[in-house]
Amino acid sequence: MQFQDLTIGIPREILKNEKRVAATPETAGKMTAGGARVLVETGAGNNAFISDEEYREKGAEICTDSREMYQQCHIILKVKEPRYNEELQKHEAELFPENGTLISFLHPANPVNHESLKIMAQRGITGFTLDGIPRISRAQHMDTLTAMSTVAGYKSVFFAANNLGRFIPMMPTSSGIIKPAQFLIVGSGVAGLQAIANAKRLGAKVKTIDIRPEANEQARSLGAEVIEFNVPKELAVGEGGYARRLTEEWYERERQVLSHHVAQSDVVILTALIPGEVAPRLVDEEMVKSMKKGSTIIDVAVDQGGNCSLTHPGEEYRWNGITISGILNMPATLPIDATKMFSDSTFNFLSYLVKNGNINHDTTDEIIHSTLVTHENRIIHEGTLKSMEKYK
Repeated sequence: MQFQDLTIGIPREILKNEKRVAATPETAGKMTAGGARVLVETGAGNNAFISDEEYREKGAEICTDSREMYQQCHIILKVKEPRYNEELQKHEAELFPENGTLISFLHPANPVNHESLKIMAQRGITGFTLDGIPRISRAQHMDTLTAMSTVAGYKSVFFAANNLGRFIPMMPTSSGIIKPAQFLIVGSGVAGLQAIANAKRLGAKVKTIDIRPEANEQARSLGAEVIEFNVPKELAVGEGGYARRLTEEWYERERQVLSHHVAQSDVVILTALIPGEVAPRLVDEEMVKSMKKGSTIIDVAVDQGGNCSLTHPGEEYRWNGITISGILNMPATLPIDATKMFSDSTFNFLSYLVKNGNINHDTTDEIIHSTLVTHENRIIHEGTLKSMEKYK
């Protein structure tokens, strides 16, 4: 059987306001059917409206002691990266048995996560990061990042609307016509396209910028005005259609192009990411100063460091009359659908990794090479090592 002799754990997420869980009763049932023993921490699914009993009905066991659960597991499935558990006064990475395996969003290039990765490496924990799954046809059904980007891009517009001190659509009123809000979407990948579509539905005037020609064509098809910024395709587009990291000279040019449009915008939604690397800084302090009072910035790229130099990870605050949002767990605000999408994709990735109870670590495989972060007491992920060298 595929998962024979393996114990798989599903802990309760401890990040503030994180409502997702890494497995649904349906995916837990598939694991048990494949021969696994599945341990679910009590209450793990509560915030996604899943009860302990629903997991039991699918063959999972409920654990009331998270320490005990971690210690019994060969594999842990989590939504967010390990962090310090205030209740237990211990880092989650220290709860694992040595030589255990973690599958999660590790966001390993982000400097705030480097300490967690060092603990994992020291303890021999093998870590696979779900945000590293490449955009290739055979990995499409396990592309958790795309699934969560869909949620984040959709929801980012509602966060913007909630912060904005004005209407979004054009409004005829007794005091005259109120013009539509001006939205600027930076990055037209999955999250950016969702943001464009939702902003257009609400009646906003939308501009967007992306370094990839195909992404710009998709943005135009949704009715956005594309800001011209021509980068040679061989510099702009990487494997799977993802954006490549540009030189600082090119980013400075992009900031110069953006500065005028940022100043005109009521809402700036930032979604520009480089797979496995720190997000590029595209909006600086001077650009934020130029914005109208009452405007807002939603930095969707915050999990990988953020596109705005003033973003505070996990915080939403007002600076110089501008609201800057660095919400880390935006998909968690739609916990029912986000949990289903996350758990289905994660189960598909797990099924790819495990055969006959053995976990594949062969880095000649493109999917494993892109996702394997720590193994055999070392950090081996290329984007992470590059980031650690830059930020040491």
